[in-house]
This record gives sequence, C-alpha cells and structure tokens, in this order.
Amino acid sequence: MVDFGFDKLMLIGAVALIVIGPEKLPRVARTVGHFIGKAQRYVADVKAEVNRSIELEELQKMKKEFETAARDVETAVNTEIHQTSRSLEEGWAALHDPSATGSSTALPEPSPTYKHPKKNWRLKRGATPQWYKHRQGVRMHAQSGAARVARFRPPRPPSAA
Repeated sequence: MVDFGFDKLMLIGAVALIVIGPEKLPRVARTVGHFIGKAQRYVADVKAEVNRSIELEELQKMKKEFETAARDVETAVNTEIHQTSRSLEEGWAALHDPSATGSSTALPEPSPTYKHPKKNWRLKRGATPQWYKHRQGVRMHAQSGAARVARFRPPRPPSAA
C-alpha cells in the first residue's frame, strides 16, 4: 500500500490547486473521495468473500469429519445390536428347546399382570367436610376472572348526591 504522509498530501493538494483551480477543486475532491470510498468498499467486500469461502471450506471439512464419525458409531452400534440379538436368540432357543441343551427345565410361571388399585380420588375429595374445605381455602366452584376481580374489589364509598 502506498504510504502518504502529511507533507506528501500537502504537496499533492498544492499541485491540484494550481492545476485544477480553486473553482473546480471542491467538486474534484468530492469525486475523488467518492471513488476512494467505492474502492475501499470493494476491497472490504472481496476480503469478506474470501473469508466466507475459507470458512465454508472449513465447515465442509468439519462436516466430513462428523459424517465419518457418525458412520463409525453407527457401525459399532449395529455390530453390538447384532451380537446381542444373536445371543438372545440362542438363549431363547435353549429355553424353548430342552432337547438342544439336554436338560428338561420347564418354563417358569408367568408373573401376574399389574392391576391398578382403582382408587377414586374424587370420592376421597368429596368425603372431606365442607367446613374444613372452606377453612383451608379449597375452591369448590369455578369462578370467572371478572367474578374474582369483583370479589376482591374494595367497596365503593357512598356518593354524596
């Protein structure tokens, strides 16, 4: 990059003042500044584009690494699943085919299925006395928002008519 010091800029300004003239110098300076701004924006856009392309390449490399790692994990999980299912099938076959193992072990009795106790919580709530519910502040009826507001609104003072 070209390095312009203060003395060089003063020399360029003096030459421009002599060559261009004092009437056209502000317009020319504005135009030169405009073009310099465009050039700086163009350079910044090119830098940003290069940075984006570099980041994109890095992201693509990371994506490939993650994909290979995911494939490795998938193959490891699949082999474990196949080994486990094979051992389970062998164990199941040994339980159901006593001639294969040479022993005559009978299958154990199936455990009874779970039965819900059928506790009716509504019946329990209804068994609580009303005076106790009132003292504890249990709401027994649904109340609209407007009704709740009206319930807790302070009373109006009597109007002096």
